[in-house]
Amino acid sequence: MIRAALRPALAAVVAGALLVAGARVGRAADDLRTIPSRPGVTQSFLLVRPAERPTAAVVLFTGGNGALKLGTGRLGLGGNFLVRNRARFAEHGLLVAVVDAPSDRPDGLDGFRTTAAHADDVRAVIAALREDAAVPVWLVGTSMGTVSAANAAARLSAGGPDGLVLTSTVTRQGRERPESVGDVRLKDIHVPTLVVHHRQDACRSTPYADTVALLRDLAGATRRELLTFEGGASPQSGPCEPRAAHGYFGLDAEAVAAIAKWITTAARP
Repeated sequence: MIRAALRPALAAVVAGALLVAGARVGRAADDLRTIPSRPGVTQSFLLVRPAERPTAAVVLFTGGNGALKLGTGRLGLGGNFLVRNRARFAEHGLLVAVVDAPSDRPDGLDGFRTTAAHADDVRAVIAALREDAAVPVWLVGTSMGTVSAANAAARLSAGGPDGLVLTSTVTRQGRERPESVGDVRLKDIHVPTLVVHHRQDACRSTPYADTVALLRDLAGATRRELLTFEGGASPQSGPCEPRAAHGYFGLDAEAVAAIAKWITTAARP
C-alpha cells in the first residue's frame, strides 16, 4: 500500500510503502548516441523512446564516478537507481537520455561535475533532445548525479533545462568524491525543482535532515517541493549504494511514477 501526496515547498510528503516485489519492466531498446559537445570532445548517451509521442524529455545523471562506459559492450553503473529504471521513465511517456562521461573524461566525472565544461556538454544533450522532440527537457540526477544536474541548471541561462529533479542529493562532501551541491550556485537555479529523498537514507553524504536547508537554498526556483519516501526492501548493499534506501530499493515503480507525474504535470502549458 502506498500513500503519496505533494505539498508546498519546505513541507515533506511521505510516500509510505510496503515491500513490493520488483516487477520486470518491458525493455525499450537503448539507442546509443554520440554528439559533439565541445571542441574536440564528444558526449555519448543512451536514448530510450516512449511508445507514443513524448510529453517531456529527461536527462538522467547517474551517481558514482558517472562513467557508463558506453560502447564497450558492458554498461557501467547499471544498478544505479536512474540507470536501471530508464525504461520505466519511458513507459511514463518521457523521452529519456542517460548520459555518460564525455570523451575527454574516460575515468569519470570526479572533480568535473561542477565545471562550466560539464554544463556545456549537458547543453549539447538538451539541444539534441529538443531537436528530436519539441517538448520540455528536465534534468534528473541521483546521488552524485545531483551535482551534475544542479550545476547545469545553475549555469545554463541559455539553452538550459525546463526543470530539475534532485534525488538523494549529495549535500556533504565525501573522501572519495569531494564535490557536493554546496559547490553549486543553487540560487541561480530558476526552474521548477523537485527534491526527492528517502527518510531512511543512511549515506553520510546524503542525510535526509539536510533537505530543509537544500530547499531554502533553492529559493530562486519558480516552484520547489519535497517528495519523501519511506520503506521499501531490506538493504542489500552499503548505505551509499543503489540497493539500499539511498537508491529507493524496492520502491522503483513508485518513485519513478511520482517523479514522472510531477514532471508531466509541471510541463503542461
